[in-house]
Amino acid sequence: MDNASYHNTLSRCSPPTPTCAKDKIWTWLMENKIPCGEDCLKAELVEILKKIAPTPLYEVDEMAKKQGHEIIRTPPYHPELQPIEICWGVVKNHIARNCDFTLSNLKSQLDEGFSKVEPSTCIKIIKKIRAKEDQFWEEDMLLDPSG
Repeated sequence: MDNASYHNTLSRCSPPTPTCAKDKIWTWLMENKIPCGEDCLKAELVEILKKIAPTPLYEVDEMAKKQGHEIIRTPPYHPELQPIEICWGVVKNHIARNCDFTLSNLKSQLDEGFSKVEPSTCIKIIKKIRAKEDQFWEEDMLLDPSG
């Protein structure tokens, strides 16, 4: 999963993150009996938070876990590691090739475009992405001086 903000909505039971409001961080620290002054700057609270807070919990992770799945997040700014981006490309290319700029045609072309993303298409996309991941690992190993 990419790092879109709507994929990263904190769960109600999650500790805050450094991007949360100062009041939310301070309240969480107080509830967890972590000493800090009322006059602390947000930057000071964030430093405390980074040292002691567990990993944030996200709503989408909890939903996936209930269904027996695990979310694996990809690095930011790497759409080539997102299978959905390639699937959308298949759909958008179909629509672009068959566009007459009417809403009724768009709806029809969307259905046809989605039908082009077949299981065999998905298998090919996943193979392509795994090859890209392998390439990244190989390049990383070349840059690693201890390698």
